[in-house]
Amino acid sequence: MNSKVQQFWNEYCLTNHKQEIHYKEAFQFGASADLLANLVVEGKKSATTSGFLFYELENETLPKVGEYNIVLDGKENPVAVIQIQSVEVIPMNEVSEEFALAEGEGDYRFWWDAHEKFFTELLKEYKIDFSPDMLVVCERFKNVYSRKHLN
Repeated sequence: MNSKVQQFWNEYCLTNHKQEIHYKEAFQFGASADLLANLVVEGKKSATTSGFLFYELENETLPKVGEYNIVLDGKENPVAVIQIQSVEVIPMNEVSEEFALAEGEGDYRFWWDAHEKFFTELLKEYKIDFSPDMLVVCERFKNVYSRKHLN
């Protein structure tokens, strides 16, 4: 584990008088880690979409409401602690415009195109074709702690 991540988590817990809680993981968002980390810190990104199939293929558990995670920038520096507010598994072509906008990256068309490209590339590794009705995991989260991002 990155010592900067543990120190960041400890600061969050101390500042917010949290005891006996843990974070699930520290990770970078998508293909543009710095941009997306900044959007979280600025409060413009409060949702994310991932492919349900990848949880199954990688034998990972789905996110759960209440879990904490640490968002990393492109250099793997911690920039925010987020807490999951909701999790929904739905077909990608049923994701609402409102949800897509909560991802903070652009309009619905941008969201669709970016996710279709991202999932198409990832699915190639498993020799699976992209389908507009593939199941996705839609998470809403709240930034509960962050430092000003220095990029």
